[in-house]
Amino acid sequence: MDPQQLDARTAAALVAAAVLAPSMHNAQPWRFRLREDEGVLELRPDLGRAMPHSDPANRALYMGCGAALFNLRVAAAHAGISPEVRLLPDPAEPLLLASVRSAPPPAPASAHGGAARDVADLARLHPAIQRRHTSRHPFDEKDIPDDARAALRTAAAQEGAELLFAGPWHVETVLDLVQDAESRDAVHPEGMADLRRWTRLGPEADIATDGVPEYAFGPRMRDGRAPLRDFAGRRPVADRGAAAFERNPHLALLSTSGDTPADWLRAGQALERVLLEATLAGLATSLTSHALESPDLRPLVRDPVVGRGHVQMVLRLGYGPFGPATPRRPVREVLDIVGAA
Repeated sequence: MDPQQLDARTAAALVAAAVLAPSMHNAQPWRFRLREDEGVLELRPDLGRAMPHSDPANRALYMGCGAALFNLRVAAAHAGISPEVRLLPDPAEPLLLASVRSAPPPAPASAHGGAARDVADLARLHPAIQRRHTSRHPFDEKDIPDDARAALRTAAAQEGAELLFAGPWHVETVLDLVQDAESRDAVHPEGMADLRRWTRLGPEADIATDGVPEYAFGPRMRDGRAPLRDFAGRRPVADRGAAAFERNPHLALLSTSGDTPADWLRAGQALERVLLEATLAGLATSLTSHALESPDLRPLVRDPVVGRGHVQMVLRLGYGPFGPATPRRPVREVLDIVGAA
């Protein structure tokens, strides 16, 4: 059977799901292009949204693009399309991060079950795309069941990454490293430049299409040890309030065996797969890359006993509010269509 060709209408629907992915400071550093004559949807970074202080190598930028790519794959599967993805398909064009086309539908499970199950497993995650929001609110002091942890580890492995839940002593180490990163920001204010660029205060928060608006900052931490970046800094935010956070947060480290742009794209896809699985399991999530932004601190985040590879993200998971939706740029601003008849 011939695959369904990607057209402008279909591409717009897929990109609408893709842009709901998380990205550092909600910078949304992605651009999509549909080559309609060939039915190929391409993903490139928007380098105007890079963060030279916090992310000089563009590692987090590539991860954000990878997360958007995973959402696109889920939306395609939900629409009955079997997405065929190539990462970094053209060595002569390193900023072409991925190309996606519609592959022939997989055979029924009775014949070649693997491919069909893969598409069905992607489609199963589709409801979580709209529901997933970063939560900067307190979580309950409640353990995460073993079966839920296993499902999240499997989700990461399906995308070529590893998810390791930190034990109590390792949690303490990670929290100390996050505190070290926060202290460096206080000593070197230039490190806060990216955060200031991508936070939206006052009336600007109500009309923003990117960045982190003040209504998504969450309360100030009155007590507890959750590893949350304070997006307000020292700036006043009206009616923000304060709250006691969990003292024993559940942290998980997402790692890849390599540390190249291809690994960052895989890590972004693994991250979003884990987040969508967590959302379906009723878990709230937040992310912290603060200690990973310093070259000397990042290696220390890895568990020295059982950790392998390169830590790409630290996740905080638990039971609590999912957090509000943050703004997104409209599809017309991130999708170009070329080669139309």
